[in-house]
Amino acid sequence: MAKAVALFSGSLASVIATKLVMEEGVEEVRLLHFRSPFFRDYESIKELAQGLWNVSFRSQSLKKEFRELSNPGDGAYQLRLSCLGCRKLMLRKGLRYMKRVGADFLITGEILGKRGLGLFELEEITREAGAEGLVLRPLSAKLLPETVPEREGWVERAHLLDLQEGGGNGLRPLAAKLGMVVKEDFPAERRCKLTQPFFGTRLEDLLQEKDFTMNSLELLEFPLYYKKPPDVKIVLGLDDEEKRRLQTFFLPEDLRIYVPVQAGPMALVRANWGMKSSKDIEEIIELAARIAVAHAPVKWGKVQTNYRFENGGETFRINVAPLPPHELRKYYVR
Repeated sequence: MAKAVALFSGSLASVIATKLVMEEGVEEVRLLHFRSPFFRDYESIKELAQGLWNVSFRSQSLKKEFRELSNPGDGAYQLRLSCLGCRKLMLRKGLRYMKRVGADFLITGEILGKRGLGLFELEEITREAGAEGLVLRPLSAKLLPETVPEREGWVERAHLLDLQEGGGNGLRPLAAKLGMVVKEDFPAERRCKLTQPFFGTRLEDLLQEKDFTMNSLELLEFPLYYKKPPDVKIVLGLDDEEKRRLQTFFLPEDLRIYVPVQAGPMALVRANWGMKSSKDIEEIIELAARIAVAHAPVKWGKVQTNYRFENGGETFRINVAPLPPHELRKYYVR
């Protein structure tokens, strides 16, 4: 009897793909989940898997390879290229794990055409990962070339599906038909930061820096993210939750700016301060303060704003007017 490894993301597609192969009577199906700086909800996805099946659930970190996951390519960031790089990386690591545990093939929940990945792209990433014939995509299998598990009779091709993007096939009715109750799943839009409209552009910019940290990567997710080239970043927290989260990312050399009014914003300002003149630093402080005041619940006019460097003990004050909307747009990274 054959054994399989399902690349389990937590999406409803990956749940159904895994279930379809289990229905075929494959001797053993192991779940392999990947963690990366761009993925969320690991613990919840683990709970989902363990609530559905009593099978092996393993996870692997892609932290060291996260540059491959971004894969902005030439020119402007493209989510499609990111998805290609991500899937190829996961197939490669999944194949390695498959061989290590003595399994015979991989299962994925990929659907033909999803995120612009057509037949050519799916075949290309499979070939480049060294997994030709070993990746079964049960949801679209009838539209794809026959794989080893089908040829060997480990799964019946007639029992697999022919779904494709835009085909109008709902996954929830299909899950119900299979007798599965999945109250919560984790689609890419929830699970992967790279699917956020602004995240890829910011990441592309960050990747131009030689030495950046996971701390800087986490800052990209805040809605209000400004930059003054080449290296000044101004990240704002507005409500209490955002400010508490932003608080965890301050480094000793960062500048903190806050507007001392009710519901006033807080800003983290990061720059290569050692390369700045006194005049440069004054201009950065004023710009960041004006950006912060522009998001404060105050009327036009000069507003007192407080600031301090985290590694210093003294708080200073500056009175500034809000930066006008057309100026804000110049610095906002979307």
